[in-house]
Amino acid sequence: MTKIVFMGTPDFSVPVLRRLVDEGYDVIGVVTQPDRPVGRKRVLTPPPVKAEALKNGIPVYQPEKIRQQEELDKILALEPDLIVTAAFGQILPNQLLEAPKYGCINVHASLLPELRGGAPIHYAIIEGKEKTGITIMYMVEKLDAGDILTQVEVPITETDTVGSLHDKMSAAGADLLSETLPKLLKGEINPVPQNNEEATFAWNIKRDQEKIDWNRTGTDIYNHIRGMNPWPVAYTTMDGLVMKLWSAEKASYEGSDQPGTIVNVEEDGFVVATGDETAIKITELQPAGKKKMDAKQFLRGAGANLEPGVKLGDINE
Repeated sequence: MTKIVFMGTPDFSVPVLRRLVDEGYDVIGVVTQPDRPVGRKRVLTPPPVKAEALKNGIPVYQPEKIRQQEELDKILALEPDLIVTAAFGQILPNQLLEAPKYGCINVHASLLPELRGGAPIHYAIIEGKEKTGITIMYMVEKLDAGDILTQVEVPITETDTVGSLHDKMSAAGADLLSETLPKLLKGEINPVPQNNEEATFAWNIKRDQEKIDWNRTGTDIYNHIRGMNPWPVAYTTMDGLVMKLWSAEKASYEGSDQPGTIVNVEEDGFVVATGDETAIKITELQPAGKKKMDAKQFLRGAGANLEPGVKLGDINE
């Protein structure tokens, strides 16, 4: 039986690992990131993949840096026939890439060569794409640049968030792996090199990217908000305090107020002018120091006196 080492870390990886186990593959070890402090109380928490592996009695390895020879030797000692990765979070060294009989393959959440990197689901929504997909590829010692084995498209709806698209993509990744592995092990797939000239990148989201630029078009801002939901969450400022914006709708607007100005306050949200005729109606938010709430609740409480003319994003937080 083919011996497989699986490498992955977040929730996205769990259905992929689960599919390998459910279909009877011999998963001899799981490699994931170390436990990390989570939340305000900084509780040391295992990665989701670790929890899934332990549930299935699979040995777990958690190297801080897999390139350290001592850590690398532990993986090589398992003598895997194949390594499968999905959102592992580290580039594998060549010594490891060349060890398995069938190589190392990665389940990546984009239609490569588009959106190489660690945040392809976020960028697919932020950039307003109508479709994305899963690519299974051979791994090389360069970011998401290996030869393509198989791909499948995943449509993006107008209301998808990172959360909803993440779940669809994770399931699609598990399904595509199910279709790909038998053919790969039988040598029935001809890998296709990527066109590096067509490559785009989805680097991990930084804090300054989370802030809304109200000068952009309404459609861009709408995509920005849903492309940050449920993590890391887009934000603006109101009265100098950070306000996270979880959900919004597009709204028409024919006035000439400056971008970022509240132009209408309704029962279930408030409408903000943008850089074009498409305004944004905020429907779910999180004021500084408070829990997430719908806009109706906010407007009955802390925002009860909110009126048109208030400017968002003017004062540095």
